[in-house]
Amino acid sequence: MKALDLDVMTMIVAVADTGTISRAAEVVHRSQSAVSMQIKTLETALGKPLFVRKPRSVVPTQDGEVLLAYARRMLALREEAWAAVVRPDVTGRVSIGVPDDYASSLLPPILKKFSATYPKVEIQVVGLPSVALAPMVKDGSVDLVCATRVKGLSGEFIRLEPMVWAAAPSAHDIWRERPLPIAVFLPGSVARENAIQSLERAKIPYRTSYESPSLLGLITMAEAGLAVTPLARCAVPAHFALLGAAQGLPEIAALEVVLARSTGSRRPPCDFLAEKIISELRR
Repeated sequence: MKALDLDVMTMIVAVADTGTISRAAEVVHRSQSAVSMQIKTLETALGKPLFVRKPRSVVPTQDGEVLLAYARRMLALREEAWAAVVRPDVTGRVSIGVPDDYASSLLPPILKKFSATYPKVEIQVVGLPSVALAPMVKDGSVDLVCATRVKGLSGEFIRLEPMVWAAAPSAHDIWRERPLPIAVFLPGSVARENAIQSLERAKIPYRTSYESPSLLGLITMAEAGLAVTPLARCAVPAHFALLGAAQGLPEIAALEVVLARSTGSRRPPCDFLAEKIISELRR
């Protein structure tokens, strides 16, 4: 039973969520060899393999999936226990920067849970593109940034967010147009760069029919049937159509979601919100 300690469970979850030992090692701040050894030790103790090693990734076995579910519950219970003890004493203010595509979908349920647990903590959300948030967390204008990894924004890797081509149902044939009309974020956006690179690799002619720093702008343009828009999967409206290989559109590279912290954010309210974001988005 000693093998099922919480540190090892944290590693199991990190490996499952990131898909590689090396990435998991970054997440848990341990060496790659240490993570591999801990998992191997646990597999030996259980007498069963927990992961299948593939050329570029590792995936949980059936037994690994069972243990993974318990690991997530154990880590969540630890967080709940900690919060139950310290909650009455946690006060203060936390500012967090987040781009539109994550602010519209990923963060709201997390912030709602956090506020219920820590009602005396004031949260300020700053909505800007990832490239604009990078200098803000560096100079301390915001405490935390949950955004896409861009140049100048280092932070703890949380997860890969898939990107997809999306269009309004009423404009389901717009993907046939050449050059392909696309609605994209402004230059400097990783989502924009990934989408355009995928079209260029596939030798699909395109035209930028709309540029905007706002997710709402892209969705509005697509809703009008004037463009296809490449979006983070989490940000696609439920009624939109997803386009892909069946429509001759190329796969788009996923986005790296990271959490960055300012040097002045080492205080309880920021610590707890950072932990909450990471634990929730890795599920």
